[in-house]
Amino acid sequence: MKYRILSLLLMILFEGIVTIPQAKGQNQTWREYLEQLTEEGMDEANIENMYEELIFLESNPINLNTATRDELQRFPLFSIDQALAVADFLEKNRPVYTVFELRNVVALDYATIERVLPFFYAGETTQKQKTFREIIKIGRNEIQNRFDKTLTQRAGYKHFSDSILARYPNRKYLGEDFYTSLKYSFTYKDKIQFGLVGEKDAGEPFLKANYPKGYDHYGFHLIVRDKGILKTLAVGDYRLSFGQGLVLNNDFMLSKTGTSTTVIRTTIEPKRHFSTAENGFFRGAAATMKIKNISFTTFYSDKYIDATISKEGDITSFKTDGYHRVPLDMEKKNNTREKVTGVNVNYRNNRLQIGINGLYHCFNRMYNPVLHDYNTYYLRNKENINGSVDYYYRFSRFVFAGETAFSKNGGRATLNALEWKPTTPHIGSVSVLYRNYSKAYQALYANAFSEGSNVQNEEGLYLCSTFYPFPCASLTIFADIIRFPWLRYNINDPSSAIDYYAMATYSFSRTSIIDIRYKLKRKKKNASYPDEKTTSVLPYITHKLRLRYVDTFKNKWNMRTTIDMNMYQIKYFPKEYGYMISQNIGYRNNSKLTGDFFVGYFHTNTYNTRVYSYERNILNTFYMPSFYGKGIRLALSARFAILQNLTFSLKGGFTQYSDRDGIGSGTEQIDGNRRTDIYTYLRWKF
Repeated sequence: MKYRILSLLLMILFEGIVTIPQAKGQNQTWREYLEQLTEEGMDEANIENMYEELIFLESNPINLNTATRDELQRFPLFSIDQALAVADFLEKNRPVYTVFELRNVVALDYATIERVLPFFYAGETTQKQKTFREIIKIGRNEIQNRFDKTLTQRAGYKHFSDSILARYPNRKYLGEDFYTSLKYSFTYKDKIQFGLVGEKDAGEPFLKANYPKGYDHYGFHLIVRDKGILKTLAVGDYRLSFGQGLVLNNDFMLSKTGTSTTVIRTTIEPKRHFSTAENGFFRGAAATMKIKNISFTTFYSDKYIDATISKEGDITSFKTDGYHRVPLDMEKKNNTREKVTGVNVNYRNNRLQIGINGLYHCFNRMYNPVLHDYNTYYLRNKENINGSVDYYYRFSRFVFAGETAFSKNGGRATLNALEWKPTTPHIGSVSVLYRNYSKAYQALYANAFSEGSNVQNEEGLYLCSTFYPFPCASLTIFADIIRFPWLRYNINDPSSAIDYYAMATYSFSRTSIIDIRYKLKRKKKNASYPDEKTTSVLPYITHKLRLRYVDTFKNKWNMRTTIDMNMYQIKYFPKEYGYMISQNIGYRNNSKLTGDFFVGYFHTNTYNTRVYSYERNILNTFYMPSFYGKGIRLALSARFAILQNLTFSLKGGFTQYSDRDGIGSGTEQIDGNRRTDIYTYLRWKF
């Protein structure tokens, strides 16, 4: 014991000299990780949910000496095997005296440790139970207000005569030309979470006579954790995930990215939905109870959703953008009632998890999308039932996981994965995943590893590995071979696809990094041969290359230089090209003042070669615009810590095109080649 204490003291001393300044500079590391996920195409709503959760956890770090397996498994930056490895380490070595002891966990690579340091601390092992009055007193209150406005006028805000609007009522927006949202939250660690959300999109009415309720969208949540056998109680808006997502997953999900090589998921207890996203969550109640190694989760959701209704009164499609700006949008708003209920029974020990999942949902009217050849096997009913069995097994450095599911019509889906973390220092991990989703499988709430947007009509084999050829270099590669047994949208034949990705990173120093990303995708689509009217299914190929250099200077400045190049070609057609060169310069001053200046030039032939560029946005938001054509993009953002607990963010964005006299179309059309936007965000903690 005395030797361990001595070694810890030496570690603390060493970290105090070398690593603690480094750790202070790591507050941005997890943010940069999310930036990379955004750049690689992760859904903005998922990113927002993940960002909200990490902001909360950063303000409420986890005590390593009291953390439970459930807490570690809920932590979003850990894979399931990493969470269990940390739990095993802590059980054997508690009490720990510094957060840097996490470096002794073999399953955690250096990059992961650097990302997670701000979320943990080594505190006392015994903590006095707080009274309700004490919780109210020491809990954190927070108010967030956002306001965005496009300064350039769009067509939907122009003046139209009454005669024109009588004939074309959807030409003019019903509301004002600004976006605004208001959030309030109260939190006590992760034990109690309460929040209210109000949001109005640009063009939606706000406090008008015919729309007196104020915001267009409201949200509410209450989460209570660790009350005896009741592990989690969620009331209001929440998110859930069962197994690998073949039956249910409306939590964020990492799929095919070079940033994260893990492909295995596990059942997640109910989480709050604190995003302004108006779909992709449940509204009602959910609870998780646990007795020894068995947990039981049940939930019920009852909410109104937007849909397109046919003359016969059937649902033909769902409206998921959340916009209610014109009379047609109002006709679709909350016109369908959706009820969803489900259950998960899960057995867990240190190495094995087995889950049984069931889900039932129904609408108050028939779901009957317009029949096409490609959607022959889509759900056409008022209700559906899904069930599945999932498993997870950890043995030495191997992890096996999977799920097999069925739907009411007899359709089947299965996913099985293997992850291996070898002992050699030159190989970080190896992942293999096979999935087979039959064309008849129907699950509206599934969100699993896939190439398509639906867990249906897909068979694929995915392989991914990370290598460390040198201490300062890493290489991540993956290949995904996919087959689609039935027709798909805009593909009139069964087809196949191949997806390749490679990302190489080299660190010149701790603050200077260069990375190269290359992605190749071969797929098929409907197209007409040149000078012919006959439509055929033709292969096409997409090449994407990104070079990025990041450097952080000692004088509080940093820079990021990015070059994007795309090539797209349908067989027998000319090649299409696109590129973008961008530069970001940032300033950080002990968190009191931060700022970023972004400038980019883009030149693309067509929409097929459009480029995406991540911009630092105002607090708690992400912005990943796409550009095509020719033009420049400028953006300037700043964040001011007015007081210790009061922060104000401001951003201005400007885009100018040189190849057009108008931007956008329909109600969003701008006359001219310039667009200017402003964004503001105010956060008050008390």
